[in-house]
Amino acid sequence: MGRLCLAALVALALFASGAALAPAAERGIAQADALVAANPGKTGVYVLDDPQEALLARAWLVEQAERSIEVQYFIWSTDNIGILAAEALLRAANRGVAVRVLVDDLMIDAPDKSLLALAKHPKVDIRIYNPKTSVGVPLTTRVLNVIRDFRAVNQRMHDKTLIVDGKVGITGGRNMATEYFDYNQRYNFRDRDVVLFGGAVQAMRANFETFWASPLAARIEDLYDGMGLMQKNVKVTDAEVQQIYRDLAAYARAPENFAPEVRRAIEATPESFPRVAGAMVWTQVEFIHDRPGKNDGQAGLGGGGDSSAALAKLLSTAQREVVIQTPYLVLSDRALELFRGLRARGVTVRINTNSLASTDNLPAFSGYRQQRRQLLAMGLQIYEYRPDAQVQLRMMQQRVVTPRGPQPIFSLHAKTMVIDGRITYIGTYNLDPRSENLNTEVGAVIHDAAVARAVQTLIETDMAPGNSWNAATDPPDPMVSYWKNAAVRALQWLPLRPLL
Repeated sequence: MGRLCLAALVALALFASGAALAPAAERGIAQADALVAANPGKTGVYVLDDPQEALLARAWLVEQAERSIEVQYFIWSTDNIGILAAEALLRAANRGVAVRVLVDDLMIDAPDKSLLALAKHPKVDIRIYNPKTSVGVPLTTRVLNVIRDFRAVNQRMHDKTLIVDGKVGITGGRNMATEYFDYNQRYNFRDRDVVLFGGAVQAMRANFETFWASPLAARIEDLYDGMGLMQKNVKVTDAEVQQIYRDLAAYARAPENFAPEVRRAIEATPESFPRVAGAMVWTQVEFIHDRPGKNDGQAGLGGGGDSSAALAKLLSTAQREVVIQTPYLVLSDRALELFRGLRARGVTVRINTNSLASTDNLPAFSGYRQQRRQLLAMGLQIYEYRPDAQVQLRMMQQRVVTPRGPQPIFSLHAKTMVIDGRITYIGTYNLDPRSENLNTEVGAVIHDAAVARAVQTLIETDMAPGNSWNAATDPPDPMVSYWKNAAVRALQWLPLRPLL
């Protein structure tokens, strides 16, 4: 797969003995524990804006877990990130850490026997959320599911959380795939996460437990124990299990899978993480989330959800200014009314979203383009992200870049909101009907002016010329090919808005 695509997790295999990592790591964890004790009722917050730092934080936390790791993701790819993350979790399980993994069914592409082999480890449990179209489901059953229960097939778990030892959690926009950490050769995302210590982590873990216990979360072993044509029957022998484990370990040790720059960054992690713990802001944080299934389904493709209600309530408190980053901007009638109300009260609304040149989702962009004139006429200030954003150079300055040919496209994926320079939301919620009504979402609502100012500055940098086009004055659609524009025009004729 090449050196460019390496996840930083690969280098953790070099520290199998833990000798090089343990002393500084223990200082970091002890420091964080002391800070939690010194800040009762509060949550420690550290924003992960840089993709390499976001990856190193995950790698370090998984390596240092002592009791438990809970993982909940929408996408888990079988690229370097996904493979090496699986290997890191397997090593944690080998040293006695209880590992639980909950992944949405829609976009998982791991081999059946590999999934089953990992689930057979005595310290690893894997469950799949809403398995309608992928894991254990033959093609005929997939088609029948779409016909019989269209809403259920479209109702996905979009949550993204990592929880270690019940003490520290990470949530935000990043999935487990190379493009979310700027190691993809063709396409990378501008994204954002947040590390949380203390109070809000308990709410995060409680939400994981609710999803884990839900009837929508199916055990891997049950999904592969089917009979007849409606379900796959997959078996794996003990010898195959051990071979899969050996293959994962060998992949993680292979020197061709990592670049020297990444190895040096991992080696520096023990020294940098105590700095991160010391730089945390301790404040009030609410972890907002949906329940499994989002809503009761009586409203068809509508129905809203707990996260939608929480964010609408938060927006309604705005007095002066709202600044938003969202990769997809498609407003439901209810959302349109909410933003009209903000503008009527004189609240400035600035939104950073993808341009046609940067988007990874043409159907979603078609919904936005249908509304763009209306949104601008309402007084919303919209800035569309450039595929060659200058901020990309800063984000990728320590990475190996492609020596020949075009550089990777840069696309916005961060889901962030700042209200009146005092409250920040960082999470998984896109400003579209799918997040409002179908997908379950999570996020951290951070009540701290310093965090809000810092995050707003990051968004304003992304909005600036060189990183984004002003949709009102510099229409960017002509920057792409005739055929891409034609595809979006065709999609605009379809009644897709409830699914976008």
